[in-house]
Amino acid sequence: MPVAIALGALVMTLFGGWVAHHVTDRRHLILGLAGGLMLGVVGLDLLPEALHAAGEEVFGVPVALLCFVSGFLAAHALERLLAVRKAAHGMDPHERVPQVGLTAAVAMIVHSVMDGFAIGVAYQVGEQMAVAVAVAVIAHDFADGFNTYTITSLYGNARRKALLMLGADAVAPVVGAASTLLFTLPEHWLGIYLGFFGGVLLYLATSDILPEAHHEHPALSTLACTIAGAGFIWLVVAVAS
Repeated sequence: MPVAIALGALVMTLFGGWVAHHVTDRRHLILGLAGGLMLGVVGLDLLPEALHAAGEEVFGVPVALLCFVSGFLAAHALERLLAVRKAAHGMDPHERVPQVGLTAAVAMIVHSVMDGFAIGVAYQVGEQMAVAVAVAVIAHDFADGFNTYTITSLYGNARRKALLMLGADAVAPVVGAASTLLFTLPEHWLGIYLGFFGGVLLYLATSDILPEAHHEHPALSTLACTIAGAGFIWLVVAVAS
């Protein structure tokens, strides 16, 4: 049953990527929506879950928040180090590096594996819990597919690679759900991962996705898409709670 539910997440992920791929004539709106979805996922989904899972503190600061800051700084450091390397070779340091997009896509695939894992664990707890988690996962996997394709493409990767990342992201929840038959991840480590991944997503949303969305088309419609994206995730969280 968890694997069957995860197949719904697979379909939703592919649908999100399909939308991101086909609405190319409104790229600024797509990027604005992607930024809003990412902000909503981080602030309303990942961080609350991370704080709950990894509740202990280190020198008065929750471990999840330390991991969140670490993820943000790690994404920033990776992008800057690659830019310095490009500058040393006489290339434009401001040009987006495809490896950053691929790294972000891989992180989202790992997150989708954890989504499937969450479905499997929830089903072991009880059917009511499984339904709530499944609704949340399937709904926000549209955003995952949308963001995976958008991020991979935005950083200059070929369409083939973007589709490959999208396909891997779609299969990931099924893999995660099936893995619950073999092992369980300690809640503490889950919280650490979610906090770190949240920091990475926030960096990508605020440093690249949203600035690019408003660079050539500073329109209120783009801002509306960003707000709508965050609001959609809020609705998903509310339905699942």
